[in-house]
Amino acid sequence: MRPGSSSAPAQASEGDAGGSAESSKFGGAWLRAMPVVFVLVWSTGFIVARYGMPHAPPMKFLLLRYALSILCFSAWIALSRAAWPQSRAQWGHLAVTGMLMHAGYLGGVWAAVKAGLGAGAVALIVGLQPVLTALWIHALTGKAQPASEQVSGRAWLGLALGFLGLVLVVAPQLNAGVVTPVTLALALLALLSITAGTLYQKHHVQPCDVRTASWVQLLAALVVTAPLAALERTAIDWQPALIGALAWSVLALTLGGASLLYLLIQRGAATSVTALFYLVPPCTAVLAWALFGESLGPAVLAGFVCTAAGVALVAAGPREVARRHRA
Repeated sequence: MRPGSSSAPAQASEGDAGGSAESSKFGGAWLRAMPVVFVLVWSTGFIVARYGMPHAPPMKFLLLRYALSILCFSAWIALSRAAWPQSRAQWGHLAVTGMLMHAGYLGGVWAAVKAGLGAGAVALIVGLQPVLTALWIHALTGKAQPASEQVSGRAWLGLALGFLGLVLVVAPQLNAGVVTPVTLALALLALLSITAGTLYQKHHVQPCDVRTASWVQLLAALVVTAPLAALERTAIDWQPALIGALAWSVLALTLGGASLLYLLIQRGAATSVTALFYLVPPCTAVLAWALFGESLGPAVLAGFVCTAAGVALVAAGPREVARRHRA
């Protein structure tokens, strides 16, 4: 209850309590649904690339995506009066995560696809993020890592199962001869960027409003991407497919998916959050089957089972730690 409202009738207080309970239930349901929504939204990334990539060079497309996303967040922030980060250090930390998780990750993925690397191959390489994250954290366990961040034997088994499932899903989609030193380097850049950005945000970025945090991250990504876009000589071909891909990239992938990733990192252990990326290639395969008629063979279906089991094992780790702390 706000200061100065103690004279309100008891009935109003009870109503407020009931409203708070309903709000709490809704908030709890939304928190449980966040990982599912994130995977579904994030899985559309390669679908969007298939629609939009033939009509625009990658850096120019991403520059437009960042600029339009900043405009949308600016309007949202102005209407809601969202709080801005309080210190210069937090602005700097958010800028670093923006350069890694937006400019580095998206730039690497889109440039690799544009250079000829198949979407399946990109998904396989970037899908190594949970393993790389676990190895990174494991290497730091001697530096007093919190219990929720340490990688247990169960989590290692889950990561291995998830990786096996990922290979089973993506392997049938790999095309011989498309992996070159350049495309491989671009995909590895994306992998390292999203992994480093996730860990950096988890350990350096303090909880703050996701709207203003995303605004700062996108501005940093725009600054990094603008010079690269200026070097591209191919013009943008404004086709309906490109406009649709751009709209979905801004509204669903950036305002929705990237914001959800930010919130998930703030609320969960890094290993558990990145394990969700194992679910993206299988989900993408289902979307490709529904939209483009791509087949789902036995290997893909077996991969779904392995991936789901792996994520369940990884996600069980933090819950077990929390249960022990409560006990």
